[in-house]
Amino acid sequence: MMKTRVTEIRSCGSRIKLLTLEPEDGSRLPDYTAGAHIDLKLGNGLIRQYSLWHYPMTDNAYRIAVLHEETSRGGSQYIHEHIRIGDILDINTPRNLFPLAEGKQRALLFAGGIGITPLMAMFEALLQQGVEVKLYYFCRNEADILFAERLQQADAAGKVELIHQSPRRSPELLSSLIEAPADGLHLYTCGPLGFMDAVFQTASAKGWPSENLHRELFQAAPLDESENRPFQVQIASNGALIDIPADKSITQVLEEEGYFVPVSCEEGICGTCLTHLVDGEVLHRDQFLTEEEHAEGKVFTPCCSRARSDVLVLDL
Repeated sequence: MMKTRVTEIRSCGSRIKLLTLEPEDGSRLPDYTAGAHIDLKLGNGLIRQYSLWHYPMTDNAYRIAVLHEETSRGGSQYIHEHIRIGDILDINTPRNLFPLAEGKQRALLFAGGIGITPLMAMFEALLQQGVEVKLYYFCRNEADILFAERLQQADAAGKVELIHQSPRRSPELLSSLIEAPADGLHLYTCGPLGFMDAVFQTASAKGWPSENLHRELFQAAPLDESENRPFQVQIASNGALIDIPADKSITQVLEEEGYFVPVSCEEGICGTCLTHLVDGEVLHRDQFLTEEEHAEGKVFTPCCSRARSDVLVLDL
């Protein structure tokens, strides 16, 4: 973790704050690539992920945008109500789980609301690379538009379309915007789960290969835990058997028993808690690993996944 100081807070409308973070000790911050995010450790003990929207880093500062979620689990609410200029916040080195595809390409970017944040950095990177790009930015109204001044500049002319409609209510709209798949054409999307699902479903219906579809997840779909059952995990290094009750996650119980597994999102979307599996069959509930990785059964996310077998042997 690195210590940073909040040096600027700007409000955008009534629900979004833009925070600028600079190193507390004046050292050089690690650079990052478009699509990267940081983990932000908050004073209430929560860790939350926020995309770095400014690209490239030109002034030794990280910039994030935080939407005050109506159904906040404590992260965005804490930032909006408690964070002030001058506060010291612990963050991790930027990670990129949403990178741009390598090589020459064309790109379609679909942003839903606050999902513009990683796509803004990607848009800038693609412009600098001379890549053909089109950004479709869905937002409720003019007041909700982030980075409006930048998106109206000359080099973005003809490459940005602002849309004040819900694609879920107008599926024909998405169909008209998403062209047929082609070699070197990639689609990137970020926004609410329903928005991204609609984009992916439309693209898949047009025959897009999964490897050309990319999305950023910071919130998982709700899990049905009504049929959770107890099971055991075994620690491979010492043979200890640990009971996992139906109402607790593996990581919760491991922490209680003194075994450290790093966690962040606790929803299976960030990959922080990835753990190697020695034996057993996992009920995968994450949205981080691919279907192929689920089938291989070599790693899993103990923050949300559970066991199909009676015992899971962990490489701990």
